[in-house]
Amino acid sequence: MSLENGGHRLADTQPPHIPVRPDWLALHSEVALEPERPIIDAHHHLWHFPEKSYMNADLLDDIGSGQNVRATVFIECKTGYKTEGPVEFSPVGEIEFVLREIRAAEERGARTKVGAAIVAFADLSLGAKVSPVLDELISVSGGRVRGIRNIGVWHADPSVRASAATPPPHLLMDPRFREGFGQLAPRGLSFDAWVIHTQIDELCSLAQAFAQTRIVLNHVGGPLGIGPYRGRRSEVFDHWHKAMKTLASFPNVSIKLGGFGMTLFGFDFHEKARPPGSDVVAEAIRPYVETCIELFGSSRCMFESNFPVDKGNFAYGVLWNAFKRITSGASDAEKANLFHDTAADFYRISV
Repeated sequence: MSLENGGHRLADTQPPHIPVRPDWLALHSEVALEPERPIIDAHHHLWHFPEKSYMNADLLDDIGSGQNVRATVFIECKTGYKTEGPVEFSPVGEIEFVLREIRAAEERGARTKVGAAIVAFADLSLGAKVSPVLDELISVSGGRVRGIRNIGVWHADPSVRASAATPPPHLLMDPRFREGFGQLAPRGLSFDAWVIHTQIDELCSLAQAFAQTRIVLNHVGGPLGIGPYRGRRSEVFDHWHKAMKTLASFPNVSIKLGGFGMTLFGFDFHEKARPPGSDVVAEAIRPYVETCIELFGSSRCMFESNFPVDKGNFAYGVLWNAFKRITSGASDAEKANLFHDTAADFYRISV
C-alpha cells in the first residue's frame, strides 16, 4: 500500500491480524508433502467473539488438508472469560470453553487430539496472589493446563501494532510480575513468552533469573517489518540474530517457529491476487527458521501454525508444506524433533 498517514503507511496502523478470505485461499491448494510425518501443532487458538469465530470444526477442517497432525496445543486468546466472580479468576472461563471444544472434537471422531495441552492466562502481575488462580486453572482443566502466557509485546512507536494485546512496557522486568512468575515452576508450569525483537534482552534477563522455569518464545521472537522498521529487513535481521544468539545461551529457553502470517513481519502475501504456494512461503521464512534451528538446535525448536491468526496470509496445509520444504535436508531425528518431539516433551504430551 502506498498511502501515507503521519509518516507511516496506513497498513502499519491497522490491526495486527489479516482478515481471513476463504474465497481467496481457495484459489490455491496443495497435496501434503510427507503426509505420514507426525505433527504436533504447538500453537493455535480457538475463539468465539461477536466479530469472528474459529471453533474445533474450523480447526479440524484446516487439519483435514492432509497433514498428519496427531495433537495440538491451545494457546490463550482471551475468549470465553467469566463475567461474574473475582476478575482474577475470569480466565477459568476460557478453559471451560476449550474443554467443550475438545469434547466436541472427540464426538466428531477426530483423530487429532485437539488441545492435548493448554496454555492459559493468569495475571502474573498479581504476584504471589496468583497462586490460587493457577491451582484453579490446573484443577478445572484436569491437568491439561501445562503453561501460562502473559503477552509482553510493547513498543514506544504506536505504529508498531505487533499484537492485539496492550500490556504495559517492560512487563517482564516488573517485580510483581516476577513474583508471580516464581509460582510457575513449583507447579510444573512452563511459560509462553511473546515479545518482539527489541525486547529479547528482557526475556534473557527473565530466563537467567528463573533458570528452573521452562520458557518458550513465540513466533521466532517477532523480528519487525512494520512502522519504522519497514524496508530495513537486513538491519532488523542482524539485530534479531544477535539477540537470539544470546537467548540461545539459556538452556531453559525453546523457540516456536511460526507466526509468519502476522502483520508484524511485513510480508505481503495477502496483497497478491492469488494466495502463496508453499515454495513462496518457504523462501520468505527460511532465513528465520534456519537461524533458529542453528542457534537452538532441533531439540529446542517446534513448529506452530498460529492459526487462525496466520490464516489471512496462507492456508494451513501450505504452511506445513513450507516447513517441510525448509527441512528437506534435515535428518530424520531433526525432523522428528521439529514437527513433533520437541513440543511433546515441552508440553508433556503423550500421543
